[in-house]
Amino acid sequence: MAFNIAIYLNRIGLARVPTTVHGLVALQQAQMRAIPFENIDVLLGDIPNLTENSIWAKLINARRGGYCFELNKLFGLALGALGFTIQPILCRVRMGAAEGGPRTHQAFIVTIEGVDWLADAGFGGPAPIAPLRIDTEELQTPGRDVFRLRVDSASGELVVERKNGNEWFALYGFDRATALPSDFEGANFICARWDRSPFPSSLMMSVLTAEGPANLFNKDFSLIRNQTEETETLKTKSELQRVLSDVFRLHLPRSTIDSLWEKLGSRGRI
Repeated sequence: MAFNIAIYLNRIGLARVPTTVHGLVALQQAQMRAIPFENIDVLLGDIPNLTENSIWAKLINARRGGYCFELNKLFGLALGALGFTIQPILCRVRMGAAEGGPRTHQAFIVTIEGVDWLADAGFGGPAPIAPLRIDTEELQTPGRDVFRLRVDSASGELVVERKNGNEWFALYGFDRATALPSDFEGANFICARWDRSPFPSSLMMSVLTAEGPANLFNKDFSLIRNQTEETETLKTKSELQRVLSDVFRLHLPRSTIDSLWEKLGSRGRI
């Protein structure tokens, strides 16, 4: 299928996107607001289909979200259709660890007027809400949070780190190795099926709101409102459905809500 950029831009609420840094920032943030990070299908036992037709059917036609390989597949197709110069990369997730695991996260290096930017609409949770400039170790502040890129001499990677209080928290590391479609297919399978991957066992959702990110981890929900983080633990299936609909704008069949709540309720059972 030919990628219909007009329908995509309508889905994320943009009219036009120039191939500039401002355009790249606007595109990433608009997709992160309109299309949530969510691993519901994987949690319920499915392996996401990464073909262009399947991504389009799920994220555009069905107005669902997805996890990194789905979200960044769509993001990359849009970047290409708009004329950006991009390189898809595979990253090693750290989430605070001293070194990364297997290459199981997709992102992009986008080159604009000779400057490289790390663009990523699919990490969710603690990720930066705007692209990061790669050629500097200076602090970068997209939104409310502070980030930096640190060279890790042991792995040869650049590590994306977020400042949490007085400490730096490593999100993931990456290099400039070329990633092929088969690499993403393999990494997608690992994320969906590996027993050490978090996605088959825990619900993880994130969306960017006008005030900041909203996150759901299993039954623990948080969002930024009036510059303050509000948290609650969802106690009923109705509360889960309300959050999915009102915050993440997902209108799921009753059968899916039932299966999801049962899955969440079974956590910790022997």
